[in-house]
Amino acid sequence: MQIRFADRRPDGDFALVLPAAGADADNIGRFGGGLKEALGRQRFDGEGAASAEHFVDGRRVVVLGTGKRGKSAEVAEKIGGNAVAKLLTSGESHAVIDLGGCDFDADGAARVALGAALRAWRHDRYRTKLKVKQKPSLAEVTIVGGGAGAEERYVNRWAPVAEGVALTRELVTEPANIIYPESFVDRVRDALKGSGVDVEVLDRSAMEKLGMGALLGVAQGSVREARMLVLRWKGGGDTAATAFVGKGVTFDTGGISIKPAAGMEAMKWDMGGAGAVAGAMKAIGLRKAKANIVGICGLVENMPSGNAQRPGDVVTTMSGQTVEVINTDAEGRLVLADAVTYVQREFQPATIIDLATLTGAILVSLGYEWAGLFSNSDDLAAKLIKVGDSSGDKLWRMPMADSFDRLIDSPIADMKNVGPREGGSITAAQFIQRFVDDGVKWAHVDMAGKAWSEKANHLHDKGATGFGVRLLDQYVEDVLEA
Repeated sequence: MQIRFADRRPDGDFALVLPAAGADADNIGRFGGGLKEALGRQRFDGEGAASAEHFVDGRRVVVLGTGKRGKSAEVAEKIGGNAVAKLLTSGESHAVIDLGGCDFDADGAARVALGAALRAWRHDRYRTKLKVKQKPSLAEVTIVGGGAGAEERYVNRWAPVAEGVALTRELVTEPANIIYPESFVDRVRDALKGSGVDVEVLDRSAMEKLGMGALLGVAQGSVREARMLVLRWKGGGDTAATAFVGKGVTFDTGGISIKPAAGMEAMKWDMGGAGAVAGAMKAIGLRKAKANIVGICGLVENMPSGNAQRPGDVVTTMSGQTVEVINTDAEGRLVLADAVTYVQREFQPATIIDLATLTGAILVSLGYEWAGLFSNSDDLAAKLIKVGDSSGDKLWRMPMADSFDRLIDSPIADMKNVGPREGGSITAAQFIQRFVDDGVKWAHVDMAGKAWSEKANHLHDKGATGFGVRLLDQYVEDVLEA
């Protein structure tokens, strides 16, 4: 979809979108009493989720509520997203969002465009029999108002984020027969062309030489060979790199500890953490961030076969620590263990942030509203929570303690990969922490409830959300580029 900016409404045929705090807003009054009366009949009150439609002289007019925080970034994105949600399959091909009366600055107008771009994303590649009514008709959105610099702000700051989120959503949405470790690498490499992000790939042989017994143990039951994708952005001079690490289980059957059949198709998105890292690296590269970032994607497929890892097996990780595998469906933490060790040995980052669709237990705690945050640093946790609030990728900090850590001690190895059912997301985080070197700030984001959504909102339709891209991108801007 094409997004434009203008100082005034264009000529021609278009649907007009008017943000308003209520039916008495000045921009509504300019249309006379007919529009105001129509809004009253539809009980339009100007709240953030409110909307109403009316035709004025043959033109569709969509009025969107701005709520009480009428100039906030969140409201701006909701205006753009809700406008597209209303009109995407409406038959209209051009929407004009007139911000007159909203008093948005250049960034606010650019955020309206970002909301529109994010909500317009769809994945119709395999839908060959869509009815005309189901096909997108909206091809162009024009943002009117916001002052000088809005278009530049969008192009340089927010369009890269939209592209990064689109890449992540694409990776998460594709089925497992299309996206597996090798094809994930190929898709990301193609997507990063021209971004300035360096791409390196470790194959099974390279990982065997490095001693990645945990990651390779997960992969050994599949005919799809494991890969580790290393993405580097060097925009920060001589400063130490910050590491983003993503779990990339491209399909998770649970292995020998096989999952129930019902709903297993959803496990194509168990690579959501790696997808978020890839999308964030694209956004960071395209906007030329002034920071040094290394992104690591540990990519495996977890399948049951005659060669699959068994419950009770003991594997040796790259760190040299041994793990008794109690449950082969607790595989993501094994992948992250070797990925975290690798990034520390190769790049010596001062800070590591890992993202993973790791545990069902986090859903019991936080539902689908927040991702869980675990950290060994109060300072890092506070910064990430603040960044999550401003980016929309919200986090809730969970506890960690030695009492939880002792629950994963093994009688025959250094540790086991699961503890008891209670506190499952916490013991999973404690497991990963055992591979973090002393002095390294580390945070773990358990995003099991956030990579995919069964309901639409103002920034995405039902399906892949792109969660994590904006969190990491905003962290780079607010913390590393500050």
